[in-house]
Amino acid sequence: MLKNLEGQRVPDVTFRTRVDGQWKDVTTKEVFSGKKVVVFALPGAFTPTCSSSHVPRYNELASEFKRRGVDTIACVSVNDAFVMDEWCKAQHADNILFLPDGNGEFTEKMGMLVDKANLGFGKRSWRYSMLVEDGVIKKMFIEPEVEGDPFEVSDADTMLKYLDPSAKAPHDVLLFTKPGCSYCVKAKRLLDERGVTYDEVQASPRRLRAVSGKSSTPQIFIDGKYIGGADDLEAYLAKA
Repeated sequence: MLKNLEGQRVPDVTFRTRVDGQWKDVTTKEVFSGKKVVVFALPGAFTPTCSSSHVPRYNELASEFKRRGVDTIACVSVNDAFVMDEWCKAQHADNILFLPDGNGEFTEKMGMLVDKANLGFGKRSWRYSMLVEDGVIKKMFIEPEVEGDPFEVSDADTMLKYLDPSAKAPHDVLLFTKPGCSYCVKAKRLLDERGVTYDEVQASPRRLRAVSGKSSTPQIFIDGKYIGGADDLEAYLAKA
């Protein structure tokens, strides 16, 4: 049985990390002392759910966590420092502190070390998240102990709702743009002025036809809804 450790202090360990190509020891005291920290732990770097959902969403919602007093968002996995460093780069997850628990020491002391030998993984972390304040675990969301790799409660949105039940996730904004497009520059400026984050995709004639049936740029989508070009975005934001 996986134990809920709410009310207890996080284990005292040293993480062996890599910074600018050099070894750097990071202690749990440095990570947690005097800070409000959200931690999420997962089975492995570069694995499907971890890469497509768990890490990206925490990275996307980092500003929302910061607004609610969170100092650090940390990701723990039983992987070595080299793997975690490369995974961070591949994920473009600059808002997250990646903590390599290469020997599984932290995970074992948390009571979350599980056997995934059937996948060729060896000992790995069970998937969970927790809120830690000044080294004390205030809340844990532990995935149910069922077969496979459940991902139901340790996600970023669940933690955000715990911190602030009235919290609303930011809009999902996507821009199709092309170099030299002055209207694309205008659209990005409008969003930047509002503090709206967005993903930008290089436009091609086929992509534009597929998503909107139009050929002009930019093409802007918000929460799955087609907004239009830069002038349409300006009108949309004026009403928001």
